[in-house]
Amino acid sequence: MNIRRAVPAALLATTAASALLLSGCAGTDDARADTGAGDRLGVIASFYPMKFVAEQVGGPHVKVTNLTKAGAEPHDLELTPKQVGKLSKADLVVYLKGLQPAVDEAIKQNKPRHTVEVSRLAPLEEHGTEVHGAEDEHEGHHHEDAEHGDPHVWLDPTRLAAIATGVGESLAAADPANAQDYRARAADLVTRLNGLDGEFTAGLATCARKDVVTSHAAFGYLAERYHLNQIAVNGVNPESEPSPARRADIQKLARDKGVTTIYFETLAEPKTARTLAQDLRIQTAVLDPLEGIKDEARSDYFSVMRANLDALRKGLGCS
Repeated sequence: MNIRRAVPAALLATTAASALLLSGCAGTDDARADTGAGDRLGVIASFYPMKFVAEQVGGPHVKVTNLTKAGAEPHDLELTPKQVGKLSKADLVVYLKGLQPAVDEAIKQNKPRHTVEVSRLAPLEEHGTEVHGAEDEHEGHHHEDAEHGDPHVWLDPTRLAAIATGVGESLAAADPANAQDYRARAADLVTRLNGLDGEFTAGLATCARKDVVTSHAAFGYLAERYHLNQIAVNGVNPESEPSPARRADIQKLARDKGVTTIYFETLAEPKTARTLAQDLRIQTAVLDPLEGIKDEARSDYFSVMRANLDALRKGLGCS
């Protein structure tokens, strides 16, 4: 399925503050005690990219708890009663509706004081297993409701920048005493993300190939932003298995387009990607969708994204 052109980053940044989903006006002293945050805001993030933004923007004023364990697959998250209790008493919850049904249900039932649902800041699009770069014209470009779109918005740094701006406004609303610092830290993160966007734009500007074969359809926004073509073995669900017909299609596309690399990811089983690569006698490499990081002491969003850029440049023959 093909897609419409990307929402301009400037528009997303401009509208971020007005698109917030902030709920509740109760005091936060109880929440801070119950979430173990002391004098800091108790913030809960549903999975790693949300945790990264909340920590970067919140700085010393927040204590961020990630509902998804490091290195775990976020799609399959099941909440413990203790996690649900902490979520209900948090000062702020940052999440992406539709990615983790257990989180959606817990928020619906427990109504935390403040929430940021990030697809309201960076609207989702529907992506199929094949996504073409934004410079191409194709039939069938369309926009879907957030609940039915591709959730992997954080892989476009400009969309994550819009989320950072919105999280800054949400923290400012939840903690007015530190509003100026939240906004300043959000602006700094936006500057860094825009710099990363520039690195990708320059690094992928002159490549021998544009077709990126991935193990699952996580890289639609990245492909759209940097004029690549994503050809995914599986759909948005990383655990699904391709049919024999889909395997045959991938093999034909890879041969026809001179693909040299099939990319697999860190949290999903790489068997299918490796088998296809062996059949085609081509190489494999890691392309990380950043849904979770196993060792956050050694890696973060920026370092993993730069590793992704290096892997793409090698696989696509970029000069």
